[in-house]
Amino acid sequence: MSKQYWVYILTNRTNSVLYTGITGNLSRRMEEHKSGKIRGFTSRYNVFRLVFAQAFDNVNYAILAEKKIKGGSRQKKIELIKSINPEFKELIY
Repeated sequence: MSKQYWVYILTNRTNSVLYTGITGNLSRRMEEHKSGKIRGFTSRYNVFRLVFAQAFDNVNYAILAEKKIKGGSRQKKIELIKSINPEFKELIY
């Protein structure tokens, strides 16, 4: 069984802030974000709604994808989210 790596995008209640991250355990990471265990950007801006997630079998591909997303404009991130989640509904993992 191969390990999966996730690239994900979180937003706040009003979708005004976007955060891109990477993890090897999406459900644990979401629990950390929602509980406020992670200090910094996500806790400061109440960013905890998962609106995009993509799985990779190779950590290097996941890192490349994360860097590409982070390097893109806000509009590109919104387009990416809407490609799988047009209504910005919170995803459950």
